[in-house]
Amino acid sequence: MAVGGVSAAGDKFHDECGVCAVLGHADASNLVYLGLYALQHRGQESAGIAAFDGHELRHRKAMGYVADIFDREVLAGLPGSVAVGHVRYATAGNSNLANAQPVVAKTHRGRVALAHNGNLVNALRLRRELERQGAIFQSTSDSEVFLHLLARSRASTLELALLETLDAAVGAWSLAVIVDGRLFAARDPHGFRPLVLGRLGEAWVVASETCAFDLIEARTVREVGPGEVVELAGEEPRVLRPPAPGPFAHCVFEHVYFARPDSRIFGEDVGPARERLGERLAAEHPAVADIVVAVPDSGVPAALGYARASGLPFVLGLVRNHYVGRTFIEPRQSIRHFGVKVKLNPVRSAVAGRRVVLVDDSIVRGTTSRKIVMMLKAAGAKEVHLRISSPPTTGPCFYGIDTPERRELIAASQSVEEIRAFVGADSLGYLSEAGMLACLATPPSNFCTACFSGNYRVLDEAERAGVVAKDER
Repeated sequence: MAVGGVSAAGDKFHDECGVCAVLGHADASNLVYLGLYALQHRGQESAGIAAFDGHELRHRKAMGYVADIFDREVLAGLPGSVAVGHVRYATAGNSNLANAQPVVAKTHRGRVALAHNGNLVNALRLRRELERQGAIFQSTSDSEVFLHLLARSRASTLELALLETLDAAVGAWSLAVIVDGRLFAARDPHGFRPLVLGRLGEAWVVASETCAFDLIEARTVREVGPGEVVELAGEEPRVLRPPAPGPFAHCVFEHVYFARPDSRIFGEDVGPARERLGERLAAEHPAVADIVVAVPDSGVPAALGYARASGLPFVLGLVRNHYVGRTFIEPRQSIRHFGVKVKLNPVRSAVAGRRVVLVDDSIVRGTTSRKIVMMLKAAGAKEVHLRISSPPTTGPCFYGIDTPERRELIAASQSVEEIRAFVGADSLGYLSEAGMLACLATPPSNFCTACFSGNYRVLDEAERAGVVAKDER
């Protein structure tokens, strides 16, 4: 499936994919377009929308940003009262148009359009079984596996076929599926990825995050429960399968970094949760300093929390260039010394002569943190004390995040002191796993912390040896 987009600092995990769907509105594709615009942070590699007008299922997919792909003319060519859309960054499958979503096909079940956020850990095994049965895949994305399973099911009804399809899948999925004008939403039993339901008048809306509802002025109804499968129709969702009893495995990184701070996921507002992470970070790792500076944009809420708890002033010490997109072309090698400064620039008057607490949400390879620390010191900062609002990232993700392999993660092989020395900070402090979980309303046992703890709750037995060996876990 998919994940997307480089952060301001570049050396980050790539964000999730985003899904959005609308049923029962004359301008469904236009509303999905706006929803995807709000979810652009979850995927900047490709985007697509499919709409059904009662007769034809039309779609448009392309590489790039939502606003670059869809204009009035394109949206006018996607008529119908039901539509589904997707923004993507590849976590499984190559970066090309064939892997863009929604996945669209004409089957004996009807015309199908499917959008998926997550990753199937048994996708390779399922794909090989389907190919042996004669299935011909058009992409390398594991999301297409859902489509083939649905098309090949011998169940007597569409509803049973959908449930049978989901029963074969292992891993993470938040799905929005159109079948001949009917809209279904489903979430894996562990609830790795968020998925919410909303209403806009009489219309139903499905999205990865509530920020999509805010833009189109829809009302949030509730989350799709982990393991739940619903059809959106009438006044209340038609429940094909009730929520699972648990245990759950909500991705804790959604609260740390991925979700927009104005969203509400897993039953909790994201922005205030991140501020609490910063407050706890200040308690666990205080610093003798003059100011608190955030790595924008994702580090801002935690930095505000750190400043409030420490009594230090929050200062705009780094400015992000918001106009550096995926199409930015670096100049020739001889003048590529600017590095991360094309995206971030220090405010000299704010940091010169001061001891800085620099707050960020994570360190992946460490290369960008090193550049930012050097940049602040070059701008005159006397000291830079780096504070991270999550624990050390020591392992890859198999559930829908485009993470490097273990050997590329600096915390997998180096101690905190070794990382501090590499990035050039005067001190380095990570938020503890217990401290992170204590800041969130959801019970700690309901979070997936595999990238920090190495506790992978879902690994398909048929693939466990190969997957784990590949990533040297």
